[in-house]
Amino acid sequence: MNSLDAGAGPAMNTEEGGARPVVVGADGSESSLAAVRIATREAAWRQLPLRIVHAFIWPLMHVKMGPSEAGPQEGGLRHDAERTLAAAAAVAREADPSVSVLTDLVTGAPSPVLLRAARDAELLVIGDRGLGGFTGLLVGSVAVQCTAHGRTPVLVVRGERRDEGPVVVGVDGSPDSVRTIEAAFEEAAMRDTEVLAVHSWSRAGGHGHGEHHDHKHDAATVAQEEGHLLEDALAAVRKDYPDVKVREHLLRGRPAKVLVELSKQAQLVVVGAHGRGGFTGLLLGSVSHQVLHHADSPVLVIPRTEGRAPS
Repeated sequence: MNSLDAGAGPAMNTEEGGARPVVVGADGSESSLAAVRIATREAAWRQLPLRIVHAFIWPLMHVKMGPSEAGPQEGGLRHDAERTLAAAAAVAREADPSVSVLTDLVTGAPSPVLLRAARDAELLVIGDRGLGGFTGLLVGSVAVQCTAHGRTPVLVVRGERRDEGPVVVGVDGSPDSVRTIEAAFEEAAMRDTEVLAVHSWSRAGGHGHGEHHDHKHDAATVAQEEGHLLEDALAAVRKDYPDVKVREHLLRGRPAKVLVELSKQAQLVVVGAHGRGGFTGLLLGSVSHQVLHHADSPVLVIPRTEGRAPS
C-alpha cells in the first residue's frame, strides 16, 4: 500500500483492523536502512504492521517533481522518493517476510512528518543520522527533535547492534520512571534477555528529593537508601514479567556516564525523556540527551506522560 502526498495527517488504516503500527523513517541512507531492519524486528515481536514513511520535502520548495525533458522517464525527484521507499520495503521484507509492510510518501519536512505519523503508532524508529546531516553532529537533528517532542516511544538506532547482552534501563524514581521500566521489561521479554536496572547518584547525600541529608549519613547509609528507591521502583513492574531476570546495578556516579559505559555491552538502553531534577523548560532531560548522543547501542526514549507534540 502506498500513499502519495498524503499530507502530514494521521497514520493510515492497516489491514490488521486499525492496529497501531511500528513507524520507521526512511531517507535512503545506510542509517535509515539499519533502522528499517530493527523496526521490522520490533514489528514482528509485537505482531504489528510496519509503516515506512518518507518525508517528501520538495513540493514545499516549488521545484519540478517529474523527469526533465531530456532525461529518462523514470527520472525526477518523485521517482527517486518512490525508489527510496521501494528499497526500504525490500529490506523489511527480506528481514522478515511475515511482517505486513506499508509505505507512505508524505509531503513535508522529516521531523514534523515523523512526529505526526507517530501519533497513531506503537513505536517510532529512526536512524541516528540521515542524508544531508552535518558530519560533526553526534546525532542527527531529526532524532533529537523526535525524542524531544514525541508522545510515542522513539527508538534511535545508533552504535553497535547486538543480539546478546542485557536491556539496560536507567531508574531515577521520577513519576514517569514506572513507564520507562515497563518498556525495558517488555523489550527484554521480546528479546529473551535480562534487564539491567541501573540507579546511580552523584551527590554525597544521595538522590536528594528535597529532603535534608545531614553529615551523619555515611556512604553505606546513603547506598542503602538508594537501594530501597531502586527496589521500590522495580517492584511495581516485576510481578507483571515473572520470567524476565533482573539485575540491579547500584553505584555512585553521574547517571549519564554510567549508562553510556554500560551501553557498550547492551542490546538496548532505555531512558525517560525527562527524569527527576531536570529543568522544567527542557524538552529532553540532560541524562537522556547525553545518552542519546554518546551511547554505543540503540536507545529507546520513553516520553513524559504530560509531554506534548507540536501541532
